[in-house]
Parts: sequence; structure tokens; C-alpha cells
Amino acid sequence: MAQPSRGASLVGRRVAVRVPATTANLGPGFDTLGLALSVYDELEVEAVERPGVRVHVEGVGAGEVPTDESNLVASSLLHSLAAMGVEAPGLELRARNTIPHGRGMGSSGAAVVAGIVAAKGLLDGLVEMTDETLLRLATEIEGHPDNVAPALFGGLAIAWTTASGPAQKTLLVHRGVSPLILVPEATLSTKVARGLQPEHVPHEDAVFNVSRSALLIAALTQSPELLFAATEDKLHQSYRASAMPETARVVALLREHGLPAVVSGAGPSVLVLANGAGERLEAADLIARHAGVHWTPLMLAVDVKGATVEPIPGDAV
Repeated sequence: MAQPSRGASLVGRRVAVRVPATTANLGPGFDTLGLALSVYDELEVEAVERPGVRVHVEGVGAGEVPTDESNLVASSLLHSLAAMGVEAPGLELRARNTIPHGRGMGSSGAAVVAGIVAAKGLLDGLVEMTDETLLRLATEIEGHPDNVAPALFGGLAIAWTTASGPAQKTLLVHRGVSPLILVPEATLSTKVARGLQPEHVPHEDAVFNVSRSALLIAALTQSPELLFAATEDKLHQSYRASAMPETARVVALLREHGLPAVVSGAGPSVLVLANGAGERLEAADLIARHAGVHWTPLMLAVDVKGATVEPIPGDAV
């Protein structure tokens, strides 16, 4: 492992980062498919002489998440600097969060990506961090690439792992696809949801999901009229239903009306991959009239940029 470089000081450097929310699985694409959405967390980082890490959080998570080096954004930033052989300076972080926590919208993946991309920004001109390096570091921390890939690169991400590490392919989504996220008040731990997943599934269920995953790529990129059939799943949603019965009920209600609804990530939010704005409004209206509990509808666009380094007001251009 490279020894930390003490030659090039980062003190005085500042960087701002913007990272989108994501939704993973998309029905049949378990641990493989992810989509970037137009809800964002923002982060400003300044390297300072005073040692240590201080995190200031506004919005979602304020007063709840750690404000020292154990904060997931901060620890991801420190991990990335160390991986690139650079000694960390003192760090001041200011996070402005809007991605809901524990709702299946990739908040932890966004935090990981924010820290890694902030490290890239701080190291600009000193150490190169390639896209492959960003994905590798994010997967090391998050554990799987299906959320971090679209958070990094935007659009529809197909993610997989190889002997040499994680890989991904970004695709453009058909302009007719209109995502709707229905966010409940309750939260669900991803660890809990994953714990309900069996180690083995029937052969016919695996074949079923392979066919639907292939169809889903075609539906999302070329033929959104196929989204209802393409979002069928037999690998994970039914096993996790006991942990989120209201989510399972809402998905069933929407699908009974021909609407392509699935669990968003590990849940408990619901994702509707609507074919057009009209179908999206139909889904939101149906839930408002019949769901029985409060669900916040988020009518979103597909984010096509992924994580970006943003200018800081007052900095020289």
C-alpha cells in the first residue's frame, strides 16, 4: 500500500459536491440495476490546519447522524484519501441533505459517493482518481455497486462484479419513463430487509427474473409500454413483504390497476416506473384515495449527470 504523501498540502482547498438519490433493483434486477433520481444531497468540504474532522448537518439527519470522523460521508472521504496515499488534513464538512434516510432511496450510497467525490475534488491536479477507482472505492465501502454506480454516473446503471473488481454500464432512459416514489413515514433497515432473503431460490424463479430483467432494459431504454410486464419479480419482494406489509399492499394495489409498481431498493418506499406523466398522476391519485396511510408522492426525473463537483460561491472561476 502506498505511504501517505506529506508533500502536497491540501490545506485551503475547498470543494462542493452534489449527489443524486437512487433506487435499486427496479423489480427483477436484484443487486444489479439502479436508477439515479432528481433528489440531491449537497456537501461542502474545506481542508483546514486545525486537526480532526467536524461535520455540520442540515436537513435530513440533522441531530441524528454522527458529526465526527465516524460520519459516513467523512469516513468515506478519509478512506479515499488514504487509498490514494494522501495524508488527511483537518476537515470541515457541511452537509445539506434532502434524500430520506432508511426509505430505499440510496441515502447511504449517496453519503459514500459524496465523500469519495469530495476526495477527488480536493485532489484535483495532484492525484488522478479514475471512474474505475471511484466505483471500486464506493463498492468497497457500500458492499455492492447497484446504488453507488448510478449515484456516481447517473442514468440507468447495470452493475456487476468481476475478478478484478466492480464494473458498470450507464444507459440513457427513454424520455417517456416518469418515475414516482411514494415515501412512507416508516423506515426500514437495509440489513433487516437483506436478512429476510433466502440463500437459495427455485430454478424457475431465477429464470423468470432473468427474462424480466432483460425485458426491463428494453422497456426503460426503448419501449416503456412494456414496463408493467418488465417489473415482475420473484426473487426478493415477496420474501421481504412481512417486514413492510403496507408497502406490499400498496405495490399490490397499484399492480392490480395495471401500474408498474415495485419496492424501491430495500424499501419501504414504493417506485412506480410510469409510462408517461398521465400514468404517474393516475398512480399518485390512486394511492391518495385508497392507501389508508400517508404516503408522500415524489414526482421525479431521471438524473443523467450523477455526482458532480459544483462551484462554491465566492471562489475564483
